[in-house]
Amino acid sequence: MSRPAAGTSTAPTARQVWTRVRGAVLVVALVLIGGLVLATVRSTDAHAALDPRSADPHGSLAVAELLRDRGVTVTLATTLDEATAATDTGTTLLVTTPDLLTDSQQSTLHRAMENSTGRTVLIGAGRASLSTLAPGVTSAPSVPVRERTPDCALPAATRAGSVDLGGERYEPSPGTTTSVCYLADGLPTLLHLPDTHSGRGTGTDTVLLGSPDILYNSRLDQRGNASLALQLLGSQPHLVWYLPSLSDASATADAPADDTTGNFLALIPSGWLWGALQLALAALLAALWRGRRLGPLVTERLPVALRASEATEGRARLYRKANARDRAATVLRTATRSRIAPLLGVPLQDAHSPDRLLPALSARLPGTTADPRNLLFGPAPADDATLIRLADQLDALEREVRTS
Repeated sequence: MSRPAAGTSTAPTARQVWTRVRGAVLVVALVLIGGLVLATVRSTDAHAALDPRSADPHGSLAVAELLRDRGVTVTLATTLDEATAATDTGTTLLVTTPDLLTDSQQSTLHRAMENSTGRTVLIGAGRASLSTLAPGVTSAPSVPVRERTPDCALPAATRAGSVDLGGERYEPSPGTTTSVCYLADGLPTLLHLPDTHSGRGTGTDTVLLGSPDILYNSRLDQRGNASLALQLLGSQPHLVWYLPSLSDASATADAPADDTTGNFLALIPSGWLWGALQLALAALLAALWRGRRLGPLVTERLPVALRASEATEGRARLYRKANARDRAATVLRTATRSRIAPLLGVPLQDAHSPDRLLPALSARLPGTTADPRNLLFGPAPADDATLIRLADQLDALEREVRTS
């Protein structure tokens, strides 16, 4: 007896797999290389959001230029020392991301605010910074940014009218003298705290803005955004624009050596963290789902040829061994419908639709005694005898169609 020749497996070799996928790999490589090149070319011009040097949609070059045109000196500070040194009489201090400041930085900044006789504008200040920079004020859950009306008597807000605000909402303690503007569900997204530091009526005040959108280049020309931004930031002849930076030595001076991870995670928005957690969970579920499989089927070339009748009989024995009369009946009915549909003038794609096939069959065989619906779309046979009878009836029905 001759043994089958070795190497009859049709599973693709490593060379065949590489031949098939090398085109896609080349395209992906070109895209990655192109992205890296573009990122490198543009990196020298890229600035962070709210950067007064940036002309990007989320930059703030436009409002900085408008302030300079009105005689306001704009000083950019990226470290706490620069911000506190530049803050003096007749100065507006803008802090773009106060929540990123450490406790020590917030305390230092608050002392500078108390010694100043100007205005402090805090953008998006939340629970992490309000207790130090704006005592007596608490934050509420944030809301989406949309057009809002002033609903207050603050002159800057009434002159500006409707603006794009949202984000953090603020709740001052009872008895605090404030101006609450641009309400969202009853709480302000702009809060004005007059003379909050000295208590001596020196004109020092603090403005809390729930979101920075009125300062973005892309939104400055919409509604009263520009008017409100210029009034809040241009009330003094000098504006210190403080962008907290990771390169600031004061951010790590009092931090523990093992607190690097915590500081890094604090820079990531909570939505990204939740998104990463959901992706990790989805990946774990997908791994568990795929891990239950034994892998794809591998076809092999048979050493001998099998007749179709033998393959049919083998499949029938498998159906009988599993008592899969429903599967067998489905195969018989599907094959019959596929063969008679072209004879009845029904498109093959509609062969398995009772609404298309049965009317054509009734028109072709109006006097048949068989029940076409039960034969072609009926329930599964209850026993082997019923299955055999169904096969005979389907055969007879097909003959009738062919000879009619």
